[in-house]
This record gives sequence, structure tokens and C-alpha cells, in this order.
Amino acid sequence: QVQLVESGGGLVQAGGSLRLSCVALGHPFSRATMGWFRQAPGKERDFVATISGSGGSTKYADSVKGRFTISRDNAANTLYLQMNSLKPEDTAVYYCAYGSSYLSSRAYDYGDWGQGTQVTVSS
Repeated sequence: QVQLVESGGGLVQAGGSLRLSCVALGHPFSRATMGWFRQAPGKERDFVATISGSGGSTKYADSVKGRFTISRDNAANTLYLQMNSLKPEDTAVYYCAYGSSYLSSRAYDYGDWGQGTQVTVSS
């Protein structure tokens, strides 16, 4: 098991930026694929981005390509999601996740989840 602690959510205007952070404890951080997912009101949890253990490979949902960047600092056991050009449809609770399947976009491939952090984008 790994414990994940998120921060960085908030309220921003459309076109603004936020950076989410997730600190991981309990397992060798650099060996695991990590991901970001989000859940909007009344919807299922959706894939946002994933990154390989080394940070050398990434994958993004089509809806966020070119706007969001996933990265990691393995020395600090920290995962990041830089969100630029935010849109109202990005409003959701964002979750970081620790997984075992390489660059998986499937929520069920991630065994440990953060508590979630709210991101709200106003028009």
C-alpha cells in the first residue's frame, strides 16, 4: 500500500492555471506508473493523464492534450499536474493514483488513491 496526499486545488477563472501536487509514501516511487483522474458531479471517474516510473513516458486524455502536463519528482516522491488554459468543463474533483500497469488509463489498474482535491473553473 501507498499513501497519497494531494494539494493545489481551488477556484480559478476560465483561462487560468493551477498546479496540483501529490506526495506518495510507502513504496518505491520511481518504480510505479502514476496517474491523475477526475470526477465531475454526476459523472464517473475519468482518466486525465499518466506517467511512467522514470517520468520518460506520458499519456493524456484527448480533452486535456496541449493544456495539461503531468510530471514527477522521484527524489521528492511527488507527482504534479500542471493545468493551463482551464475551461469550465475541467471542473471536477481530481485524484492522484498509484498503479502497477504501465501507462494505464483504466481506473481499475490503480490500487491506491489520494483523497481528491476540488478544482472549480468559473466562466
